[in-house]
Amino acid sequence: MKIIPLKFYEGGYMTQTFAFGGTREEEECAPTMIYASSLQNFLIDDGKDVILSDTGLPNKTPDIPAKAGASLWMGKQVATFKEALKKTGYKPEDITKIVVTHKHPDHTGELAMFPNAKIYISQTEADTMKLEGDNIVRVNFTDGPYKNFPESQRITDTLVMVRAEGHTKGNSVSILQDGDVYYMFHGDVTYTDAALYEDELSIIFEDKEKARETLTRVREFCKNNPTIYCSTHCPEGYLNIEQKKIIKL
Repeated sequence: MKIIPLKFYEGGYMTQTFAFGGTREEEECAPTMIYASSLQNFLIDDGKDVILSDTGLPNKTPDIPAKAGASLWMGKQVATFKEALKKTGYKPEDITKIVVTHKHPDHTGELAMFPNAKIYISQTEADTMKLEGDNIVRVNFTDGPYKNFPESQRITDTLVMVRAEGHTKGNSVSILQDGDVYYMFHGDVTYTDAALYEDELSIIFEDKEKARETLTRVREFCKNNPTIYCSTHCPEGYLNIEQKKIIKL
């Protein structure tokens, strides 16, 4: 089993107001508390399938400089999605499946690069994005509960999608089992791992009540199962994988 981060941006930052602002009032946030930010998605090679968890920003996205007073800066671009994939040693035609956490362009920007891959995405997100094509698999989570998540859809023998609404109305999380260890690809359930530890929501959500339910389930899963937490917007997303760090809550 190989899990490889595709790194696009590094050296960024986010404020606590952004990272915790869904559950803390601005005056409750430490104005000088800054968390490191980055941007990465993930490739999984299980020996049978080569799977992408999300597909980064569109390749033509320009590098965006830091702005004074910004609550989030992803950092300096170190690779486009196409370049990052090339660095892994895999080609677009090698990808057999793509599992999409949610509709935002930093997670879906290059779906069109993979016309031969099956794209698994919740029906809610697929309909919102108006995705069409024989390779689009609209997921309705019909495989029953998975651990403490009430609704799931199995993608492979070791990879499952679970409904995890809140950040968006069709948000999902994918969980990969490798022996006794689980890798959780959660999209933007949190923007920094500090929010997972502190049980805090970011300022970005479409349904706050559902976002709270999802974060509670994610934390419960991590408490009860040895989990490597694979974040999109902070360096811990790749460091946790490199260090095989199990989340301790």
